[in-house]
Amino acid sequence: MPGFVRSLDHVQLAIPQGGEDLGRAFYVGVLQFVEIEKPARLRVRGGCWLQSGDALVHLGVEASFIPAKKAHPAFRVHDLTGLAAALSAAGYPFTFDHEIDGVARGFTHDPFGNRIEFIGW
Repeated sequence: MPGFVRSLDHVQLAIPQGGEDLGRAFYVGVLQFVEIEKPARLRVRGGCWLQSGDALVHLGVEASFIPAKKAHPAFRVHDLTGLAAALSAAGYPFTFDHEIDGVARGFTHDPFGNRIEFIGW
């Protein structure tokens, strides 16, 4: 048995208070995630939950918000070039990265400054 963990359930990204609509504009409007309903007991905390395929993202309000400049999720995408164009057109600069041989990938930042990686496959 290789270990206890079998898969990743979700990633939580911090956002500032009141940032839900800006988060929705990026994750739903540009990346085409779908918002899913949070459990009633958690709604009072703010934030929102999003899903695209098997990728689940929880945007969580953090009172003393600081963007994650290094730590980041890496999403697998089917059209890296198309995604890069959509991000750029929406005002989110995309940087292709060629540091790992044979891996097509790149980075952007969400509206809050959190680093987001995308890997083509």
